[in-house]
Amino acid sequence: MPKPRKHDGVVYRRKDGKILWMRYRDRNGEPRRESTRTEDWREANRVLRERLQARDGNLLEVIRKGEALTFGEWVDCFLEKYSKPPIRSAKTHEANVRCANHLKAEFVGKKLVEITADAIEQYLGDRIKQRVRIRIKGGGYREKGATKSSTVHQEYRVLRRMLNVAVRKKLLAANPCKGVEFPVAVTGLFRPHYVTWSEQERIESHGPEYLRNVVRIITETGLRVYKELTPMRREQVDLQNAVVWIPDSKTPSGRAEVPHTPLAVQAQMAMAANSPFLFPSDRNPHRHQTSFKRVWSGTLRRARIPYFRLYDLRSTYATRLSAGGVADEWVTQMLRQGDAQVFKKYSQMKLRMWREALEKLNRQAGEMRPVAAQPMSTVRVQ
Repeated sequence: MPKPRKHDGVVYRRKDGKILWMRYRDRNGEPRRESTRTEDWREANRVLRERLQARDGNLLEVIRKGEALTFGEWVDCFLEKYSKPPIRSAKTHEANVRCANHLKAEFVGKKLVEITADAIEQYLGDRIKQRVRIRIKGGGYREKGATKSSTVHQEYRVLRRMLNVAVRKKLLAANPCKGVEFPVAVTGLFRPHYVTWSEQERIESHGPEYLRNVVRIITETGLRVYKELTPMRREQVDLQNAVVWIPDSKTPSGRAEVPHTPLAVQAQMAMAANSPFLFPSDRNPHRHQTSFKRVWSGTLRRARIPYFRLYDLRSTYATRLSAGGVADEWVTQMLRQGDAQVFKKYSQMKLRMWREALEKLNRQAGEMRPVAAQPMSTVRVQ
């Protein structure tokens, strides 16, 4: 029987320096000696306790592997292996690169395990106070307004995604973003707009013909604007069976045959003439349209409708299905979403049902007099 040890670990100072070291045994009983990277006795004992907790939780090798990796090295690895197509779309990768540049500038030189919740909260607070800087042609930068909270929130979501992957790859024991409190409230984020039929008629009457076809196709098929609709080719359209084939989508369930609106699709194919795309570019008919932002904002301005995203027509499609009595499970499948919880983001039908229920409130319910009990008539039995 092995002799019990008096100490599970110990902190000591070497003769050749001021930095404190720690000595402990791993799960196999092998002795380990490591530097605590501090001269403070309390901090060194805290590091030792974390080592012993990681050992007991079988996370020691994870911590040691993450300590050898810098944050910048992990960001480069993430962008190369887990951000590029086909893992993520090209636009998502571009957004990840933009956010990664800001994150690397803040946490440069730090180890991956040194990224704490307090450090992330400090970064978010400082980032919101910064002003937007735009590079000009003559050299230098020009400052504009304050950075939007939604922009900083996107950087936080990208960082959270990076660290989640690091946890799955056994480089971190836990994601420090779980303990982060966002410094300000992000208003208007992921809040879809439901388009009424009168609004749709005004939009169609004040916009060009091809935009009218875009509005009708999205509100009656739920196609994603820039991922599925704009790059659509003629050979994807089956007019005889009234379906379109979506070969590439945001989710695996998005690749499917989708019933389309015959009138809008036929009208757009006639406008496309000899182009291989359903929505050809104005500058090059052999390439497809890449953005409707300018014509969309101009149309809403002429129709005197407050601005909302063109993508919100997809939530209009889901809401109209719900209003027609289609079950939530079917609406989720028709949206071609992988997660049923995303349906709550698109459909506004439940909110309307709540409002209808609120109209039935009886505000004098507490003041109603109780109904007097009626005396029971006695029946004489012969």
